[in-house]
Amino acid sequence: MEMNDAANGAEHAREVVERVRKGMAARVVGQEALVDGIFTAFIAGGHVLLEGVPGLAKTLAVKTFSSLAALSFKRIQFTPDLLPADLVGTLVFEQGSSSFSVRKGPVFANLVLADEINRAPAKVQSALLEAMAERQVTIGETTYPLPDPFFVLATQNPIEQEGTYALPEAELDRFLFKLHVPYPSLEEESRIVRVEAGLASDAKPASSGAPLIGAGDIAAVRAAVRAVNVDQALLDYAVSLVAATRPLAEARKDRRQRDDYLKYISFGASPRASIALVATARIRAAFEGRDFVTPDDIKALACPVLRHRLVLSYEAGADGLSADDIVSRLLSIVPIP
Repeated sequence: MEMNDAANGAEHAREVVERVRKGMAARVVGQEALVDGIFTAFIAGGHVLLEGVPGLAKTLAVKTFSSLAALSFKRIQFTPDLLPADLVGTLVFEQGSSSFSVRKGPVFANLVLADEINRAPAKVQSALLEAMAERQVTIGETTYPLPDPFFVLATQNPIEQEGTYALPEAELDRFLFKLHVPYPSLEEESRIVRVEAGLASDAKPASSGAPLIGAGDIAAVRAAVRAVNVDQALLDYAVSLVAATRPLAEARKDRRQRDDYLKYISFGASPRASIALVATARIRAAFEGRDFVTPDDIKALACPVLRHRLVLSYEAGADGLSADDIVSRLLSIVPIP
């Protein structure tokens, strides 16, 4: 009976995943990896940093997902003159009662789109960090819990750095994934143009307002994820990948042991990356209808989990290497069980 219940739960979870993919595809052309990444992070209870040039449907994808899951949605445009009160809220003096009342900010939503997050100054970043890390904010002397679920999707533009503020490492580490949003293929862009111009028979459908997934569906997917097993050898493999980003000082000094990639990393990933890698590998396995994790699950998620957690050295920039290049090198070096 228990096996039948587990099988039914796994089947329900797969059906929910396909429903989300089809619902997103009805509004967002292509970007399958982006869609899966957003849903994976949501199931894991993490946050996502989206990086891509303007016009690649990042905001559309986030808004579409919020409507599919019946989540309250708020969009915050980050600017250099933004204040923490604009994000979390403030105390307002009520003259009639001679007292202060709380006016909550836009962060009090299930899904918060932090648009161009790297344009906000340090005080705003610290306020958002509390919200992301603790699921709460402090207004005046009182701490208020944020809605459950609470999911931050932040965007940043990789090609324009003037007037921006580098995100602190503590905040970057709170993002489960950093997802790159690529340009569409020629076929996808042709379809986008036809749909937006009203030339296609499958023109952009009007939103029905009815969510496609509910709290029970999310619970079913999370239950299926909890049933996914991780072999100890694969858990050790994930930990070894993360540990390889932070080599010991003795290894750095030993020219015989020093691999090429070591000189490109100033600081490696924390144990939070190991936790994220194993957790999201289980989700990927559940999405594919498996109750066990494979090495491919870990390898597929290594870049999204690690790329924003590595602090690269000057040599990496001089040699034109990105964090993805370093992670690819690690995947080729660390033995697969």
